[in-house]
Amino acid sequence: MVIINPTSGGEKALDYKVKLENKARDYFEDVEIKITEKAQDATNFAEEASRERYDAVLVFGGDGSDNPAEIKRCIKEYIKKEYGYDLSKTLDEIHPTYRFNETCQDTVPQAIVAFLESTDFEDAIRNAISLGGDSDTLAAITGSIAEAAYGIPEWIKDKALSYLDEPLKEVLRRWEREVD
Repeated sequence: MVIINPTSGGEKALDYKVKLENKARDYFEDVEIKITEKAQDATNFAEEASRERYDAVLVFGGDGSDNPAEIKRCIKEYIKKEYGYDLSKTLDEIHPTYRFNETCQDTVPQAIVAFLESTDFEDAIRNAISLGGDSDTLAAITGSIAEAAYGIPEWIKDKALSYLDEPLKEVLRRWEREVD
């Protein structure tokens, strides 16, 4: 399901409808486009996708009811229901007993909680690393979610790129062209 708010992006979101639909079809056989018309439409569409067990939900633009706490609550409920991960513990509850563990059952939920308790991209990464254990994996998972939610500040991108040699930068440029 692709959910589009027609008023986002300076009311240019619908200009991208066909491109979004075609890109989604590169990955999914059946693609349904939903256009929001009022507050709560995006939430209702996402809940419908959860009930109907869609493989993916892509959301472009808000529906006027952007409430980060509510969005994170919906994400948390969906993940608990769909994947059975225990997301009931807070970071403060995880810290004392968390140790290195390479299994997804003991890494992914903690990474998700690190995102859910964050306020921005940097905070999400700091939350993940603060857990210790397999911190590079935790930060990679948390960072992927945080990038989708918050974007990555330019200063962090610039600093990360400064560590890459030219061949790796070219790999990144090719990837960015592919996903654009």
